[in-house]
Amino acid sequence: MGPREVPGVLLVGTPATSVRGTCNRSGRRGDGSVLVVETLGPDLYDTIVTSAAVICARGGRTGHMQSLCRSRGIPVLRVPPEELAGIDGEVTLRIDRQSVVLGDAEGLAALPEPPAVAVEDLESVCVVVADATDIQSTNAVAPRVEQVDSYFIREEFVCLSAGLSPLDALRGGVEEAERYGAAIAAELCSMVKELLPGQRVIMRLLDLRSDDAARITTGVAVDDEPNPEMGNHGARWLVEEPLYPHAFRALRAHVAERLGQDADRLSFAVPFINDPDEFLRLRRHLDLGGGTPLSVFVETPAAVHHTGEFCAAGASEIFVGTKDLIQFYLAADRGNHLVASVYQTRHPAVLAGLRHAVESGLETGTPVHVFALGADLAHYMRHLPTGRFMMCTAELQDLARAGRR
Repeated sequence: MGPREVPGVLLVGTPATSVRGTCNRSGRRGDGSVLVVETLGPDLYDTIVTSAAVICARGGRTGHMQSLCRSRGIPVLRVPPEELAGIDGEVTLRIDRQSVVLGDAEGLAALPEPPAVAVEDLESVCVVVADATDIQSTNAVAPRVEQVDSYFIREEFVCLSAGLSPLDALRGGVEEAERYGAAIAAELCSMVKELLPGQRVIMRLLDLRSDDAARITTGVAVDDEPNPEMGNHGARWLVEEPLYPHAFRALRAHVAERLGQDADRLSFAVPFINDPDEFLRLRRHLDLGGGTPLSVFVETPAAVHHTGEFCAAGASEIFVGTKDLIQFYLAADRGNHLVASVYQTRHPAVLAGLRHAVESGLETGTPVHVFALGADLAHYMRHLPTGRFMMCTAELQDLARAGRR
């Protein structure tokens, strides 16, 4: 019997044309295996990061765990749900064909590759990472990618890497909150120590949706929200969380103690925020003086509309998170494969919003960094008046390697 090829949709690519391994359906660590799972979630973090590849039946290109895989260079292929049960044993992910092959995968012709963008065309790159090892691997690329001047990490990814449960800590009293802040600081300090001269780290403050929180929280109740994506998280949650300021003060104190003058190579961004009023309220809640930089992560249409006002209110930088922004502009859940055709990263309305954010920054002299998937980078460069972009680790490294071939 010849090979059976199951066509799919490549959610996360990799420079390799194919990846072969044994299917892992257990949900437990299986170093170098191919994780086969209905959907990806933070509870599978340890399994995901030790897998050679992932096959799933649900999710979109820009989900949180898909972004983790993109940073690590772990390919993710989505197949039709009815095909998932039949994928077992030794399989080959044909990245170049967007398929999974059961049996001999040799002799299948590759699909043509789109042209790459030269890394030299970029003015500045902020690399989205999952932990310190991503900084190490990016800075080890030879010759060095001089355009990489910053690294961006979500506080949730710091928690996952360090095995921390933020809600358990923040609901455990002041001492527990301060211990949590110190643990986050230790992880961040290890990242700063990996930086090359002229580089820095930005941490996006905790933005834990209730559905994700429920999967990693053990000791306290988590609110059950009907629509967590548009629920109580990000800035609107941070500004009401009574013990987060204790954690944040402990974090900054430990960073200052351990890094000394290098502490200014670490800064912070506010997530899921709509307007300058939220920005100023959060600054007061965190007891940040006027001289302490705080940037804004723009990912809602309201935030795009207020980009100029954020700059006027003192935002040190603007980071545009296109993954969430696109789903809110187009009312298409980025994790729902049934509306994948609606989730268009190059939609005219999306590009108009991105252009407005960039131009608002140019008018006020505030740096604006736009997140781009590798496949969209050339298009964004042609249609936006900026050379400042954010990219995931593996896609940046692939771009650098392509320039040397």
